[in-house]
Amino acid sequence: MPQRRRAPTDAIEAANQKSDAQFVDDYLTQSIDPDRYPVWTTSWTHPKTDARYELRLQSPQSLGDDDFQACFDLVAETSAADYRSSSVQWRPRAKRKEMRSPELRYVLVKDAAGSVRGFTSLMPTYEEGQPVVYCYEIHLKPELRGTGLGALLMGFHGTVARNLPPVAKVMLTCFAANTRGLAFYRRLGFEVDEISPKTRKLRAGDIPPDYVIMSKRVRRRGEATSTVG
Repeated sequence: MPQRRRAPTDAIEAANQKSDAQFVDDYLTQSIDPDRYPVWTTSWTHPKTDARYELRLQSPQSLGDDDFQACFDLVAETSAADYRSSSVQWRPRAKRKEMRSPELRYVLVKDAAGSVRGFTSLMPTYEEGQPVVYCYEIHLKPELRGTGLGALLMGFHGTVARNLPPVAKVMLTCFAANTRGLAFYRRLGFEVDEISPKTRKLRAGDIPPDYVIMSKRVRRRGEATSTVG
């Protein structure tokens, strides 16, 4: 006798059980403030070259091997050096496993030839008991940086969070050495979160953390929420 699928117990679990198409419909097609929380689009045009790119939301299970490898290669290209200089270290096998986490959702950016030129990944989850939308990755090829695409992709995180009560904020982790990334997130309104690791005070001197946890609120404390889909 086939096992009956257990009904989700809360909004986060329900979101993570949705198909990619249902996830888009429920959490990305509505916005009370499109300037801050953009609605979903399947295409984007480069403001300088007029080249068109396709945007596609997919779970890791639906990613083809070539697309997954392209995403992994982009992480290695942009961030492996920061990993190697940190306490986390660059561990390709562990990184691949993390990138295959079933609750992740990827937003791929593909050029006209179908090549992945950028992506972001997100997950509705709990962080120290708080319901959040966590940004796991955002990486762009050089020709897409400084075009507004990064802000659009990060805006999708906020749209999902805004449409998914009881989530109140988007969170992410950034290496302290990634000054460009830190400046980018601050421009978007992210601040160092209260759960971010603190400087360790030792006899030999202070040891600052090599990464920070940042967050951005999408609804005010105490703001009424309603359940989506």
